[in-house]
Amino acid sequence: MALPLLLLLLLSFALASSYPRGAAAEPTLGVEFHHRFSDPVRRWAESRAHPGAWFPEKGSAAYYAALLRHDRDLRLRRRSLAAAADSELTFVDGNTTVRISSLGFLHYALVTLGTPNVTFLAALDTGSDLFWVPCDCQQCAPTPTFSFENQQIEFNMYDPNKSSTSQIVSCNSSFCDSQVSCTGASSNCPYTIQYLSDATSSSGILVEDVLYLTTEYSNSQVVKTPIVFGCGEVQTGSFLDGAAPNGLFGLGLENNSVPSILANKGLASNSFSMCFGSDGSGRINFGDNGSSNQSETPFNIDNQNPSYNISITGIQVGNSSLNYDFSAIVDSGTSFTTLADPMYTAITTSFNTQVQESRHQLDPSLDFEYCYDLSPGQTTVNLPDVSLATKGGSSFPVTDPIIALSNQQSVYGYCLAIMNSTNVNIIGQNFLTGLHVVFDRERMILGWEESNCYTAENSTGTLPINSSGASPSAASGPGSLDPEATKGSQNGTQITVVDTSSSYSSPLSASRSVLLVLFVLFFAVL
Repeated sequence: MALPLLLLLLLSFALASSYPRGAAAEPTLGVEFHHRFSDPVRRWAESRAHPGAWFPEKGSAAYYAALLRHDRDLRLRRRSLAAAADSELTFVDGNTTVRISSLGFLHYALVTLGTPNVTFLAALDTGSDLFWVPCDCQQCAPTPTFSFENQQIEFNMYDPNKSSTSQIVSCNSSFCDSQVSCTGASSNCPYTIQYLSDATSSSGILVEDVLYLTTEYSNSQVVKTPIVFGCGEVQTGSFLDGAAPNGLFGLGLENNSVPSILANKGLASNSFSMCFGSDGSGRINFGDNGSSNQSETPFNIDNQNPSYNISITGIQVGNSSLNYDFSAIVDSGTSFTTLADPMYTAITTSFNTQVQESRHQLDPSLDFEYCYDLSPGQTTVNLPDVSLATKGGSSFPVTDPIIALSNQQSVYGYCLAIMNSTNVNIIGQNFLTGLHVVFDRERMILGWEESNCYTAENSTGTLPINSSGASPSAASGPGSLDPEATKGSQNGTQITVVDTSSSYSSPLSASRSVLLVLFVLFFAVL
């Protein structure tokens, strides 16, 4: 708080405490407010010989000029804050995201950090909070390069010693949640995150450096903001097998997630959106509050472990209505939807009775129980429509419930992309496909509407539009989803099966030189 404002508040309370009250009056506390150039404030400051106190002659040109300057600066401050709250931000390399099946079937975006800037291909995860990148690696993903769309992508490593804006976060920081592991208040703050996947974790120390974003839709401006993230020295489990080898971008509700930091700094409203297209390309925008046309359902907030948890009141599979009441976490960092029984058995068996293809275990390495053969030359399949009824009455459509399996010659089968879980329900990234999904953390609601994600006003960046590419082998995981769909009967969808081996290529730039302009917003209380 600026010193003149503090003195004004102290004066106001001092005057209030000496204000006379009648004996019969109810006890009250009154606070009188005075303008900084008023006579009471002048007398108070002069009686204490406050250094630096200056009062223009009342009624003089200087007096009115000072008042006008104060009002002007106040208006500019309010206007700047309003503009920041209304603006949408995205990564400086663009808002495009890309699904890469050989890297865990997750969506990735280019994220730029540090001075000089270094770019990372980070997985987008609404199921966790902390953003981390490989750094001073003791145990990280073993492959320094990655082949994608016939391009060789070199994954970067973060080095705090090579960034002039990097600072190590100490144990006495409010961002340090692992103080029990600290050796002292000034020691480096450690972090360890355990993920739902078996034996999957990331650990290291916390650092602070600048993240580069850009404003959307109007005059594009680079926004350079300090954030706290993990210097990931040791990764285990899935992070060593291909998932998120170049970093994980936490989008959760805790204060250390990037959306929380942007909102707390007033750079964007406390909301963000993601849209995952059926061809594997998507979009991400911070500060997106959605539209009046979207469907919505409230979050169930557990203050001890906050997550994007919603209530499901029923499941519709074709002509079958399944009445189940359960909660599920909306998690873009989980590739495929997982459901516990009895919901899992109910939805899979209902789906199985309404498809025409023969069920067959196509490959023992796949975790999907309900897979189906395609006949030679078959190009379409008839699927029952799947949707989730949510708390409040809105229907959450599942536009892409299957994954197609292919080899170098053709698509030979498909699977219902739902896995069985013992104790947790997760709406994974595949169930978010074909939807513009809004995580509104101010109103605490999830919003969605069907979208192809490619309207001109929300498409920027250089990641490839077609990210499906050739499907990996069955041993390495499921293949690409088919982007073509036309509605058939009221309770079914006819899917055109496409041979993904002919997908075209477009360049992906994972690292580039970026001309960065620092805009500093400085507010002074007169």
